[in-house]
Amino acid sequence: MKFGRARSSAVPGFGLSLGFTLVYLSLIVLIPLSALVVQSTALGWDHFYRAAASPRVMASYRVTIGTAFAAALINTFAGLLVAWVLARYKFAGRRIVDALVDLPFALPTAVAGIALVSLYVPDGWLGQFLAPHGIKVAFTPLGITLAMAFVGLPFVVRSVQPVIEDLDPELEEAARSLGANSLQTFSKVIFPSIFPALLTGAGLAFGRALGEYGSVIFIAGNMPMKTEITALLIVSKLEEFDYAGATAVATVLLLASLVMVLALNLLQARSRKFQEVGIAKE
Repeated sequence: MKFGRARSSAVPGFGLSLGFTLVYLSLIVLIPLSALVVQSTALGWDHFYRAAASPRVMASYRVTIGTAFAAALINTFAGLLVAWVLARYKFAGRRIVDALVDLPFALPTAVAGIALVSLYVPDGWLGQFLAPHGIKVAFTPLGITLAMAFVGLPFVVRSVQPVIEDLDPELEEAARSLGANSLQTFSKVIFPSIFPALLTGAGLAFGRALGEYGSVIFIAGNMPMKTEITALLIVSKLEEFDYAGATAVATVLLLASLVMVLALNLLQARSRKFQEVGIAKE
């Protein structure tokens, strides 16, 4: 009678590593978020609804979600272009440009907000040229969108750039040899390969924009019902010792982020499935 050997783990100490991972994620992510949800459920539905769906709060949702979506849309196109240039072209100063992409990660967001205000106020470096044409950036939703786009750009670039670098050039050469032009090669060969990464980067940029605070408060103007973001409203409620209201509004943002993450995962899974079906047909 033969006894098979126990299958060894590819990762040494996997059990210990998994245990540490679960404990760490529980302490850092799961327990704080669970406490937020439990505290919000203790408010009762009526109190929760009044706190999370008042006219002022609903206006902040519209401003935050609308500008975050616009910023993510801008970053989707701009981030793809920047990633393409960095991955496909060699030029003087490329390393400097590549490092500048990560600057929003390292720069304190409050510093970014102050810099944006200095640029776009009516007498600022750029605002003085826009004001005569009736274009107002600072203290408007447009300014909020620019601030959110600033902090979200690296997520798109760093998600897409490695995928572009790993693309096999022979696929593009084969497409051209079969008579495909540049647009057809990009849309039929390149874009399907980078789409999941692009979707991931856009989703991360959107999620970051939803909770952005430091770079936005200076350029938003913080006018209730007009340019007040939800994160600032939460801080205002905390300063007024309205912990129940702050918890209710924060729970709504948390649920919005969870829905976005789940939708993103479903879209990625469906995109991979379509790619596998297309490869199988070929």
